Amino acid sequence: MSNVESGVDVRAVVLVEGLSDQVALKALAARRGRNLEAAGVSVVPIGGATNIGHFLDVFGPRGLDVALAGLCDAGEERAFQRALERVGLGSNLTRADMESLGFYVCVADLEDELIRALGVAVVEQIIDAQRELGSFRTMQKQPAQRGRTIEQQLHRFMGTRSARKIRYASLLVDALDLTKVPRPLDRVLAQV
Repeated sequence: MSNVESGVDVRAVVLVEGLSDQVALKALAARRGRNLEAAGVSVVPIGGATNIGHFLDVFGPRGLDVALAGLCDAGEERAFQRALERVGLGSNLTRADMESLGFYVCVADLEDELIRALGVAVVEQIIDAQRELGSFRTMQKQPAQRGRTIEQQLHRFMGTRSARKIRYASLLVDALDLTKVPRPLDRVLAQV
């Protein structure tokens, strides 16, 4: 199969829910000195978990039959399980079964994994470096945010403006200690 963007032959596809997941995985691979494109690995955002079935049909055993891996949020785990089962990759799949197939679940999602891995102070430093700490502090004062933990507030902040999650995905990954990469991100890249 040829990668539409580059013309490189694709030997493996990592299916991710959205663009921020794609950006994070590519940034992590680059930090580890891996050129996914040159290795024939394509990270494909599927536009939300409900689209997983279509992409498994295209790339899976009944389609192009390339090596597959994937990453999803905990809230979307069941959609991924059902789709994997529907294309014949198992039945009554547990999370461990999904992992054996190369599909990993973020708890609760990518941003949560990265915030926990980095810690509040580092995430706030990154926000400050982007000149958005004032905006974050303003958001924290909103009545809906007052009862939340700072980790929950940081998570909410990442999703409050268009493309912020995408921009911060690479910034957060760039700040990671490579010995403390969140397990789902680490394992899905190891799969391919």
